[in-house]
Amino acid sequence: MSDSRSDTQVFLMDPDQRGIIPLDGLHISRSLRKFIRKSNWTVKYNNDFVSVIRACAAPDDGRESTWISEGLEHLYIALHQAECAYSVGVYDGETLVGGLYGVCLGGAYFGESMFSDKTNASKVALVALVKALTEAGFTLLDTQFLTPHLASLGGVEISRAEYQRRLSTALEKIAHFPQMTIPVSALSRENSSG
Repeated sequence: MSDSRSDTQVFLMDPDQRGIIPLDGLHISRSLRKFIRKSNWTVKYNNDFVSVIRACAAPDDGRESTWISEGLEHLYIALHQAECAYSVGVYDGETLVGGLYGVCLGGAYFGESMFSDKTNASKVALVALVKALTEAGFTLLDTQFLTPHLASLGGVEISRAEYQRRLSTALEKIAHFPQMTIPVSALSRENSSG
């Protein structure tokens, strides 16, 4: 992480309590489930990584600065080119309206950031991510910290020791992130926990 967009220093986080979303524990509210079922949006896996990370780094309402420094942006783009970092984009027609990106190692996906330019777009991206990770054999979705937004979607905190145990198991797996495009409405048949 960095402290701002212009920060030249990078630091790693290893909190006492780690945020994760159990892949079998994603909570999809009734209203989100209904939205997904009727949506005409599209999800594109690993289609336009650069646009997704730049949207995540852009200033937003109530957030004038970001932890994604220009140096980190370039690093993540290099990781993407090395097939270690992947994105999920949500599109309304041809317009990117939400998404997320992260880094993959073995069967672990380390969620780095998400954005939403339209209501529900980042939630849809997360539902799509969990679908892809589950189908590909991933076992760990790391969110680093637990925000109220992530908690409302089923995120939990676990101890550093429990996290390290789960990470060790996940790193032994071989899983591959997909590159595909699906209609958002296809997600209504997946991740049905409520």
